This record gives sequence, structure tokens and C-alpha cells, in this order.
Amino acid sequence: MEGGAVLANTDRAITLIRSRRCATAVALAVVLGGVVLSGCTLVRAVKKVAQTVEHNKTTMDAFTNKIQSGEAAPFEATYMTTGASPATIVYAVKPPNGLLFKDTPSGAGNTSSFDIIVNPAGEYSCTPPSSSSSSWSCEKLETADAATENKIFDFYTPSHWVTFLNDFSLAAGFAGDKVTSSTMSVNGFNMQCVDFVASGVAGTSTICTTAQGILGYVKVASDATSFQIESYSSSPASSLFELPQGATITTPSTSTTS
Repeated sequence: MEGGAVLANTDRAITLIRSRRCATAVALAVVLGGVVLSGCTLVRAVKKVAQTVEHNKTTMDAFTNKIQSGEAAPFEATYMTTGASPATIVYAVKPPNGLLFKDTPSGAGNTSSFDIIVNPAGEYSCTPPSSSSSSWSCEKLETADAATENKIFDFYTPSHWVTFLNDFSLAAGFAGDKVTSSTMSVNGFNMQCVDFVASGVAGTSTICTTAQGILGYVKVASDATSFQIESYSSSPASSLFELPQGATITTPSTSTTS
């Protein structure tokens, strides 16, 4: 699955970043203990690290603040993913308890699409009919199952990238990496972006936000998969957060028809 594949790469990147942070802390402890550097050399080294960390933090803060500003607002966005298994992703939010994540792989006859729907009644994982004579099937998720499903669409949420970028900006400063900003235009959306390279990870990662404060483009290092925004609406229809009409609904102990 495209989103899951790239999410796994970001998880590995975060693990690498945290490992580098620990190694850097040990190195700095040695430096500050006077074993490696002394006098003006030490002062210059510490100042350089501090300046890089501050630069990265300033760049990341400016970017993540734009993403966070759009978190509480309702919206519906359509994304297209690239890679070996391209798909159309619809991500819609209607605070405080409405959410839709629809994954529709490209290709005729592909039946691996699914929806995750959250509404006041709970969280459901729904799959389309397997034939013209069958109906949608929706499973109400328990907390543990919901946490697993949420990792799939977490890749498209602002909070995931705010956490990732804040972790990266600090560690990158210690490692000497630079975080830079840029702009991009995709499908009529003018976006602000951050670009960065992590030591030990091939390629450049680019993450962009639209003027509406939502994700517009994500490409993680050399991974073949990326996603970019196709359309946006600030008024998602209420029907997006309702279970498909006629769906068979299962729970841990019951089976009903909507």
C-alpha cells in the first residue's frame, strides 16, 4: 500500500534521526569534557551547531505553523499517489468527530479499495461490493484495531508531519545538515515547502503545504512513492461521513444492515 510504504520509510528516518541525536549527545559530552577540542576551537564548534539548530528550527517552525493553522478547519482534499501502485486518496475532515479516508487504487477491476469512516457512532473500515449482487461491508473497529487502521491515513495528517519535522530539525542541526525552504505549484495550488537531506538516507525530501494550511505535496528521499494534491474544498458534504447505504455492518458480536 502506497501510504503505508512511505510511512514505513518516515518511521525508519525518525529512528535514524533519534540514533544520530544520541550519538551526537555523547560526542558533545566528550567535546565539552575537553578531550577533543579546547579554547577557541570549542567555542566556534558549539556556536556553529547552535546557529545551525536555530536556523533549522526557525525554518521548520515557519512551515509547521502554517500546517497547524489548518488542522481544526473542515476540508475535503483529493490526492494522487505515484509509484508501483498509484491510487486516488480522498481525505476529508469535519471537526469534532467526522473523518473520511478513501483509498482507490488505479486500474480497471481493482477491488482492493477501502474506506475508513469516523462519525459520532464510532470508527469503521468499509470495503466496496465484490460483485454487482453484493453490498458494502463495514466493520466497526475496537480501539486496538482502530489504532492500526489509523496508521494508514496518519501519513496524510498534519500532526504526523509536524512531529516528524520537529524531530528532524533538531537532529539535523547537530549533524550539520541544513534545512531549506522553497516554493512549488501543483495543479493550481501555490505551496510553501521545506527540503532536507538526512545523512545516511539517499535523496532529498520535500514536504509542502497549501495556502489553506493542509498538506499539498510529500516526497520522502529516494522513495518511489509521493503524493500531491488534486483538489480541495472547505465544505465537505455531510454524506462523506455516513456509512454507505445498505452496507452490512459487523461488530465484535453483531451483524446488521444499514
